[in-house]
Amino acid sequence: MAWILALVLFVEALGVAALNWFLGVVVDRQDMSLAGLDPDAMSVSSKVGGIVFGLYFALCGVVALLVALRDRAPAGFGRILLISVAVVHGLLGAFAWGLVGPGAFVSMVVVLALVVLLLMTYDRLEGSSGGAAGQSVDKGGESEGPGPIAPPAAPSPS
Repeated sequence: MAWILALVLFVEALGVAALNWFLGVVVDRQDMSLAGLDPDAMSVSSKVGGIVFGLYFALCGVVALLVALRDRAPAGFGRILLISVAVVHGLLGAFAWGLVGPGAFVSMVVVLALVVLLLMTYDRLEGSSGGAAGQSVDKGGESEGPGPIAPPAAPSPS
């Protein structure tokens, strides 16, 4: 499943970068102003935005690829990247429904579901392995936990 997500994110990175680059070329060739904005500035900003978002999706694809290769949950910055790409796809899906239609919405939700599934599946697999974080190991009747909880002390009369 992580392999599929990595592939989808790489394709999406190329698609987003190519679409924004194409839109920048269209704006540049039309040489029209939108509310007094410089057409060159709009063209360059579209191309730069496409490159930035393409690199962002590609970096998230690299994290998913590393999860697939290592067969363990992402940690730290990689986990934050995957959570952020899930939020981005949720927002893109909401906008896509109104601007493009239900087909684009469904594709965004499918990618969102893949990201959430990756985060939840690998997190559960790590938690269920023996001796993993959050589990105590039985040492012949000794427990590693803090023992019974004592009742709160009564206030001392002063």
